[in-house]
Amino acid sequence: MTGCNALSRCICTAALALSMVGCASNAVNMTSAAPDQPWTPRGDEEARLWSLASEENSTSDDGVANFGIPADSTRAQLTPSAWVDPGRVYRLPELIDLAQRTNPATRVAWQRARQAALAVGMVEATYLLVLTASAIGGRQELTTPLPDVMGESVNFDTTEKGTAQILALQWLLFDFGQRQALAAAAKHAAIAANVLFNGSHQKLIFDVSQAYYVYGAAIQRRGFAETAVHNATTIRNAAAAREAQGLATSVEAAQARQALAQAELRRVQAEGTERDAYQNLLAVVGVNTALQVDTVSATRRELPQSLSKPLEETIRQALSRRPDVAASYAAMEASKAGVAAAQADYLPKVYAGGNVAWGSGDFDATGLPSIGQQGTGNGLFVGVTVPLYDAGLRNAQLRSAQSRADMAADEFQRVQTAAVTDIVAARNALRTALESYRAATELVDAASITYDAAFAAYRNGVGTVDVATAADTALLDARQAKAEAHASALIGAANLAYVVGSLTSRETLF
Repeated sequence: MTGCNALSRCICTAALALSMVGCASNAVNMTSAAPDQPWTPRGDEEARLWSLASEENSTSDDGVANFGIPADSTRAQLTPSAWVDPGRVYRLPELIDLAQRTNPATRVAWQRARQAALAVGMVEATYLLVLTASAIGGRQELTTPLPDVMGESVNFDTTEKGTAQILALQWLLFDFGQRQALAAAAKHAAIAANVLFNGSHQKLIFDVSQAYYVYGAAIQRRGFAETAVHNATTIRNAAAAREAQGLATSVEAAQARQALAQAELRRVQAEGTERDAYQNLLAVVGVNTALQVDTVSATRRELPQSLSKPLEETIRQALSRRPDVAASYAAMEASKAGVAAAQADYLPKVYAGGNVAWGSGDFDATGLPSIGQQGTGNGLFVGVTVPLYDAGLRNAQLRSAQSRADMAADEFQRVQTAAVTDIVAARNALRTALESYRAATELVDAASITYDAAFAAYRNGVGTVDVATAADTALLDARQAKAEAHASALIGAANLAYVVGSLTSRETLF
């Protein structure tokens, strides 16, 4: 009767567990009741069984839906960078070094390359044998009721227990090149991942350079705006003095004050643009703490004089070393290897196997002596598997591999075409920026002469306030246009180096 009692206890335990868990569909109650109602966390989502959830009203007492989530201070902890030196003034080379250490994008690309390399190792591991050890042990008790003998119930109890240990060997000897094709595909994928890792650093160098030059231009615009405020203040003071002497009308004084107010507005806007550019620079570098940045070197940096190399030579060199082109080519080669692996799936496979096993067992019966037994065994075999019929599965896999290969070839051609377009566009943008800078330089010289003459004429009573304020605004526009053209030329040069694949370090910024 002992076995029956144990079975009854197991059944009762299972029934109790089922009654506590309830229905799996109850887990839907852990989300909102309707698409226009918020999800309200209960606070024990990670601890409780979701299948025990019950429906609750997620709206507030006043009927207004609140889609907020509870605050958690652990999510608000920013990871400080160990590479930031608060007392250091960072120039562009130091910012690039800092970004390459702290920006998460490069670490993500590095982990992808490592995963691709591990995939190669996993494929190569299939060339080696596989050794497996197994151990099994168990015990079984059985109570069998016998027919009543002289009115008494008699049970026949038996107990059996034993252990078995098995050491098995498997080794795929020959597969007509399938593993070789899979290994080649994995190696090409690893090459693509490593190429893209280097490409992520090239892109980061360009992104930091661009953000740095934009920040430098923003500082220049703010400085020009402050100069314009100073000039407008001088004109306003001159207008006020002339009005006090009866030499100017109230309209002229009002126009001077209006010009000063407009200059103040442009200064405020320039300061806001500078703050945005600074924050964007920190984000590109990948830090969340303030940095001291030297932008004087950016505003004084000399520009390239011309585009020296012919376009055809530039395109050939770019296609041979651009990371995206190289990665796309590696992906195309990997897809070709995938076709070879799918074709090899039609062919036989030769394998070897073997095992060594040993075990022991005991058998006890009521009223009888126990029986013990031990045994060992081993074997070695060589076999061949030949696929005969699989309802078209291998054919579908082969066609899918061929489709991926065709798609990879088309993608490689698309990447090549896009690279050529990028190169031509970058050269045109740099040429335009250089020409704009030269034109803006002449414009600043002319606007400076015009302003000086207009202000001197107005101060001496032979000019008008309209001409003076217009000259001040034109000078500000000219200076800002020159600063923007200078920054655009610096960015254009860095962009051209990036799209041709030569922006490989901070030393290659020209």
